[in-house]
Amino acid sequence: MAKTEKAAANPPDSEANLTVEQLAYETGMSVRNIRNHQSRGLLPPPEVRSRIGYYGAEHVARLRLIQEMQAEGFKLSAISRLIGEHGADADRFVGLRQAVTAPFATEAPEIYSREELVEIFGTDDDRLIEKAKKLGLLVEIGDQRYEAPSPALIRAAEEVMAMGIELPAALAAIEKLSRNAQSSARTFVDLFVENVWRPFDEAGRPEEGWEEIIAAIGRLRPLAFDALNATFGVSAFTPGLPLGVVHLVASAASAG
Repeated sequence: MAKTEKAAANPPDSEANLTVEQLAYETGMSVRNIRNHQSRGLLPPPEVRSRIGYYGAEHVARLRLIQEMQAEGFKLSAISRLIGEHGADADRFVGLRQAVTAPFATEAPEIYSREELVEIFGTDDDRLIEKAKKLGLLVEIGDQRYEAPSPALIRAAEEVMAMGIELPAALAAIEKLSRNAQSSARTFVDLFVENVWRPFDEAGRPEEGWEEIIAAIGRLRPLAFDALNATFGVSAFTPGLPLGVVHLVASAASAG
């Protein structure tokens, strides 16, 4: 057992020097699951020496990628399709995944104490704080402190409240906007999958096309943002949308 712990305590190098039991210890995965991934073609075969299979850094990295993808909700069948039947595209998929999950927002998060939030929002209602956390406006970091990933949204809520709109209504509006934004994002995902990824996949994922695919992801994200922002600007000035506001303003002016 001491030998196993010693091998697992050191990061695996490029040489295959881990038995399947040591690989299991290194990755926190059961031997049974490792064997299962091998049978699915998700893990390259080990290097066999004296009838014993040995694994290296490539195997550790592959298993950790599988663990991360499973944690994000991918099923093994989908993982197999994404990284290739025998894992040949795993390294490329890592680059694709990094491009997809790279932070897009340019504003820096800000930290607020509970007292500062009470001052900003005018309430110490735990339910509203929980609602803000659920919407992703606030992330609790301990010691009665919260991180705001997008300070602009906090300031927007503050300005809306300055107009006389109560915080519950402001949070409800943000929740609705979030749902609409997710739907819009899905539209661009479908656009990419159907017109960029699917032809590439059907062509056998040629080696020379991977850089273009990853670059397309990088271009699509700001393009989607700009298109959504422009569409909102156009929609805000369509005749029907602000009609109610116009009527209210006109009524107020007539009454005056």
